[in-house]
Amino acid sequence: MGNTPKIDWHIKGTRYNIHTDTDGLIFAGQEGVQLTWMDAKVGDWVVTPRIGKPVEIQALWYNALCIMKDFAQQFGINADAQLFEQMAQKAKKSFNQSFWNETQGGLYDVINGDFKDNSIRPNQIFAVGLPHAILDKEKFKKVVSLVEKELLTPVGLRTLSKSHPDYKGIYQGPPSERDGAYHQGTVWPWLLGPFIKAYLRTYGNNQSVLNRVQGMLGGLEEHLNDYGYGTIAEIFDGDYPHAPKGCIAQAWSVGQALKILNYSLNKVHDCPSAAFAGPLSGS
Repeated sequence: MGNTPKIDWHIKGTRYNIHTDTDGLIFAGQEGVQLTWMDAKVGDWVVTPRIGKPVEIQALWYNALCIMKDFAQQFGINADAQLFEQMAQKAKKSFNQSFWNETQGGLYDVINGDFKDNSIRPNQIFAVGLPHAILDKEKFKKVVSLVEKELLTPVGLRTLSKSHPDYKGIYQGPPSERDGAYHQGTVWPWLLGPFIKAYLRTYGNNQSVLNRVQGMLGGLEEHLNDYGYGTIAEIFDGDYPHAPKGCIAQAWSVGQALKILNYSLNKVHDCPSAAFAGPLSGS
């Protein structure tokens, strides 16, 4: 393989037991270490350890392989292009065989051997919304519908369904309690970006869909006038009224809101009457 150190090390294996498994998917994690973006830790307690094969890591891995295949083709490195294509297809096949949860109509959050975590979390939306979708297209609507029903709020996505026994609806208390709620129900506004991209990919960009997407941004528009004026908070409570918490101005919250608008407005040319007007759009 050519000079692709990041891909090479995922194949060879590296620290924290990160490696490509025989099924072509990425295994990662070890006891006492928090690796994914859900990285809260209190003393020796890793709140969401997610050891094994986290769903969003597989989606990102598949995207990396597809992008590397495209680069290899553009530079005329045909052997590498073929290898990356084979690796991507193997990972996609394994993913769709292993991660689909027919009972819930969604994706498992983590797989580790015979263990399959059926916690309903937002991580599964990346299997639909990334440029190269690892999930089979016919399952897009089920995943988007599940996430919308269980996790969508006016200000972002909950990190865990309210139906889960470990759900924490209020982010409050001393650091240990706050960290224990950080990814156990707390809402993160940046997740609206991946969700809306998945939503548009699934339902298209007709007028009714674009209006629905605008409605999803309504809570953030109202939020611009409180907490940190003109900006977006880091997190919100999972429970209504979804009080803002954490940093009053968080870069990834603001960045994803801008990204949503840019992505969505690029769709408007097919719907001349589409309304993306309001504080977030600069109108």
